[in-house]
Amino acid sequence: MASQLITTLAAAALCLGSAAALAATEYKIVTASARGTYIQIARDIAKFVAPDADIDLEVLPSAGSAENVQRMRYEPGVKFAMVQSDVYQAFLDEAAGGNVDAGAMIRPLRVIIPLYNEEIYFIARSDSSLNYVHEIKGAKLNVGPLRSGTAMSATTIYRQMFGEPIADANASFLTNEDALVKLTSDKSLDVVVIVAGQPAKLLVDMKPEARQLIKLLKFDPGHPASAAALKTYFPATVRASSYPNLLQEDIPSVAVKAFLVTFDYTRDPTVGHLARFARSLCQNFARLQAEGHPKWREVELALPELGRGWLYYQPMARQLRSCVANRPTVKPAAACAQKERILGLCS
Repeated sequence: MASQLITTLAAAALCLGSAAALAATEYKIVTASARGTYIQIARDIAKFVAPDADIDLEVLPSAGSAENVQRMRYEPGVKFAMVQSDVYQAFLDEAAGGNVDAGAMIRPLRVIIPLYNEEIYFIARSDSSLNYVHEIKGAKLNVGPLRSGTAMSATTIYRQMFGEPIADANASFLTNEDALVKLTSDKSLDVVVIVAGQPAKLLVDMKPEARQLIKLLKFDPGHPASAAALKTYFPATVRASSYPNLLQEDIPSVAVKAFLVTFDYTRDPTVGHLARFARSLCQNFARLQAEGHPKWREVELALPELGRGWLYYQPMARQLRSCVANRPTVKPAAACAQKERILGLCS
């Protein structure tokens, strides 16, 4: 009896040990609005990339990029964050200017990979006299919640275009949804600024009747006020095919780059998990592009030169460079001559 009991307990302990060894490590990634593009991109990562790295990745909404920088730095379990390029640069600029808190938050952060451009939408009422972004000077703008990337982008572009900040009396910090309601109901706002990679769910879900209520302002890259903004942001096009219920034609716009970032971890097992994550990202990249959000098709599996003060996380960068270098390449088929096509020897 005693012998059998000991054997049973030993077997149970072995099973528990094996289960513990096989349990995935729990990490978190912070994104943005629950209806934005960041959270959909993160869900793709959690589905297609994290499992092969033995990571159980929890996807968390947030106010946006500025909050993500803070949570990436200080919140336990947050190992990944989505951050806009202008927000990242703003923290670096503040740190360079002597802001100790900004330096403490941003200097240990590292880039994993640049992702894609996020379009910036300037939305006015359909009956508004405004038609172009360079006409919004002095207008009442909702720039998005405090600590969001949208707020940073909206206020930065305004300051660059007009040489002055948005007056406090003209700036509000509501969520996108609440701001659109105020825009079209009590008309206490003139413009709502939204930052989201197309197709953005909030705009995709709009009914055809939305055309009678709102319109997108055009960004004119040739206007003098636009030149300064294009030193930080990128020309873009909001496609009518992305929002058939809202647009009848493509709209010229402007965009900001999105980055996937982490922390400068130096200890195992975190370094090992993140290295495996990078390898899995490379190996499953084709699935992300084929089965994930359409924005994945704009992402290149590459590590281009970063801006001053920006650094890649080297354990992941080494894995990505090695994996990319060893990925099989498909040679393009030689062109078929007319005679070969006629004979059915190639197509």
